[in-house]
Amino acid sequence: MLLELNNVEVIYDQVILVLRGLSLVVGEGQVVALLGSNGAGKTTTLKAIAGLLPSEHGEITDGEVRYAGEVITRRDPAATVRAGVSLVMEGRRVFPHLSVHDNLLAGAFTRGRIRSQTRDDLDLVYAYFPRLKDRTAQAAGYLSGGEQQMLAIGRALMARPKLMMLDEPSLGLAPLLVGEIFEIIQRLASELSTTILVVEQNARRALEIADHAYVMETGRIVLEGPAAELADNPDVQEFYLGLGVAGQRRSYRDSKRYRRRKRWL
Repeated sequence: MLLELNNVEVIYDQVILVLRGLSLVVGEGQVVALLGSNGAGKTTTLKAIAGLLPSEHGEITDGEVRYAGEVITRRDPAATVRAGVSLVMEGRRVFPHLSVHDNLLAGAFTRGRIRSQTRDDLDLVYAYFPRLKDRTAQAAGYLSGGEQQMLAIGRALMARPKLMMLDEPSLGLAPLLVGEIFEIIQRLASELSTTILVVEQNARRALEIADHAYVMETGRIVLEGPAAELADNPDVQEFYLGLGVAGQRRSYRDSKRYRRRKRWL
């Protein structure tokens, strides 16, 4: 397995317990979806892998994170990027006053590539995101939301990651752009053999491109399996895909019973 989280516990401000013994695995070359409601701990999971928790007064207090067979539980974030892990954070997080070109160059900073390799990386990004090539000198802050998302993914791609983590890539995008973004994510996995771990509330689209999926609630994994099986799971269909039985409404009592059956708290 390329990535393993074993019984990871995360606490913020030495008080707030967010991840409660979370375990998951991501196989090399897989697209894995991490689903769950707001506050389930999905973003915290990605930050724990990337080593970004200390910047938000958080820490892993138990368990371990392993990447490519090595423990990276408390590794410096820059070292994690150099090892081949890139995180595209929620909300795009581009440098608004820098040009598209300079934003992309920032993604290659930790790699220390020579000029010819950087040109090759830029050509690769522009091949996947031709819109960015047309706007290479434009300030990133003036791009549309979809273009900024493409730029954020392209910047991560400049590091040539083995594992790319995406936090809510469809957030705030029009349906047509959502489809385009997910198609590109799928191409990155199949054409570049990039392993993808995607956090996404648009469960339907995530399950369409994923090989495997996990469902999180209150800081722990409560359900997992092949993405196609989860997409057909009636409980997942009702609670995440909005596909309840026509003309029927489940009572709160039914909901509680469902939660007990899946060990959801």
